[in-house]
Amino acid sequence: MTEPVPIPTIDVHAHLLLPEVEEAVAGHPGLAEARTLDARRNGPAALTVNGPMVGARAAKLTDAAVRLAAMDAAGVDIQVVSPSPSHYHYWAEPQLAEKVCQLANEGTAAHCAKAPDRLHGLGLIPLQHPDLAVGLLDHALGQGLRGVEISSHALGPDGTREVELSDPRLAPFWSRAEETGALVFLHPFGCTLDERLDQWYLSNTVGQPSENAVALSHLIFSGVLDRHPGLKMIAAHGGGYLPTHIGRSDHAWRVRPDAHGCSRKPSSYLRQLYFDSLVHDPHVLRELLRAAGPERVLLGSDFPFDMGTDDPLGALRAADLPDNDFHSVRGGNAAALLNLV
Repeated sequence: MTEPVPIPTIDVHAHLLLPEVEEAVAGHPGLAEARTLDARRNGPAALTVNGPMVGARAAKLTDAAVRLAAMDAAGVDIQVVSPSPSHYHYWAEPQLAEKVCQLANEGTAAHCAKAPDRLHGLGLIPLQHPDLAVGLLDHALGQGLRGVEISSHALGPDGTREVELSDPRLAPFWSRAEETGALVFLHPFGCTLDERLDQWYLSNTVGQPSENAVALSHLIFSGVLDRHPGLKMIAAHGGGYLPTHIGRSDHAWRVRPDAHGCSRKPSSYLRQLYFDSLVHDPHVLRELLRAAGPERVLLGSDFPFDMGTDDPLGALRAADLPDNDFHSVRGGNAAALLNLV
């Protein structure tokens, strides 16, 4: 009898710093404006912590050998590596935005090529320029990457209307992602609640899950997921507040005619999406599996940032899941998504 192939432990939420991207944007006026906005949103206390925190983790964020050693220590066999969301630079004009994404795609591919059996990469597209999204998705895939990472929204060019994930201008991108089987990793960066969250790191602890919930609601209620049922979307941070509060969305869909942009009740679309396991609470993780299905949750650590976990397997074990569900989340679901089995 043939022994079954062991399921690898796969972390789908891990990050990379790319100095070449920051060199490309250095000195541009838009960068100073973006940093000013970031400072307002996060507040001075957070900024005093962020720099040293990232500095202490620089080697894990840039050196593949250090990354692999940390993976070994955590019992992780494979990582899906995406650029730090600080590299989005959605303020950039078209020519610069294209360069940023190309550099990010090429840099991520080069990093992952140092251990191709253990590292799989995601690139970037310029969400603020929907007309460039398809070409840069193709560029990412052409580098051997598995897809791209996007934020929850972007300001339009020159301050025009925001690009939400429901924006009709993104339709060609969703079509191309579905057609190619590309992964789309939804990872917010920055919350539009702005200074209301500028203390106690609320910009992250409340802002990130809020942005996830808003962005996923745009995808659901607008009918994007009706039109693209084969889209492979992974939501970071367990999808934020939406999966555990989806009953309110279902109620609105039932009683409000203006909430009827999708063909089915909103909760049904959770089983059309994927979510990482990074929710920091075993009770919430169990509820996420109940709401989305155990086949739709993937191990995630947010490696190596402080808002992640150094022990993603320990966090998963704390949820006390049935064995089949544990191993599905540990790596089986991601292995199937990545066509590794």
